[in-house]
Amino acid sequence: MTDLATLRSACSQTGIEVVASLAQHRILSTAQVRAIHLPDRSHRWAQKLLARLGEAGLAGYIETPHGSPRRLWHVTERGARLAREAGVLDGEPRLIGAEDAAGALQAHTLAVNDSAICFLSVARERGDEFGPFAWRQEVSHPLNYGRGRRRRALISDAVFTYLRLDGNGVAIEQRFLEIDRATLSVDRLAAELVRYAELYRLAGEDDEPLWRLRYPVFPPVHCVLAGGSRAVLERRRSTAIALLRSDPQLARAPEVAISFCLFEDLRAEGPFAPIFRDFRNPEQPIDWLGG
Repeated sequence: MTDLATLRSACSQTGIEVVASLAQHRILSTAQVRAIHLPDRSHRWAQKLLARLGEAGLAGYIETPHGSPRRLWHVTERGARLAREAGVLDGEPRLIGAEDAAGALQAHTLAVNDSAICFLSVARERGDEFGPFAWRQEVSHPLNYGRGRRRRALISDAVFTYLRLDGNGVAIEQRFLEIDRATLSVDRLAAELVRYAELYRLAGEDDEPLWRLRYPVFPPVHCVLAGGSRAVLERRRSTAIALLRSDPQLARAPEVAISFCLFEDLRAEGPFAPIFRDFRNPEQPIDWLGG
């Protein structure tokens, strides 16, 4: 039996998609796998499917005690290879082993996926298109070019594409997604966000913006705040907004939109609620589309 035949015998088409999802999204909890792929199934059913993938050598997991053991799943090298052979996964994913899954970036990776799941859930309700592979983690964007120069890059926590259905057809919404878990000082957070103005203004030898090689329009930035009490995060948001409003690079790039929301609001109310604050007009709450 070929490796691909082994994969197909070990699980359904949904199982193959779960393997590809683990490869693309680095680490997923059982609850996240269920939210992404199995919303109409029970938690127990999701556990059984993941167990079958583990037994087939396509996925691995670590257990983290948070009151009760919780399994965090990652793809194996074999699983990633077979997902590519099945035509579900594009490119070469960055493989996360058990050591990395248990490492310092675990909480951040899970938070990125939790935020994306908020968009996935509302798209499912509205009939929009935002599927399991609509977001990519750690997308690198060069901030300079040319020989003999030390390479600099802006690495977005995630980039996503959301297809929104309206009366006039389909609107393509792309976004940069940044997750702040209150682990950086607030001035460091602001400095990281200011780098999007640098990306916007970077041009090639023909004076054309380099970002246009990837995006038809420059995506707005959504910064999701988590990892603290509501009072702490609201204060952090206000301070970051004040720093951005006084930054000269952003003043020279009015096309760069940066907005903030609290993760608890994103999860409870969804992105179409007025839970965002744009740094240029923070007094007016808006939804993720600016309305």
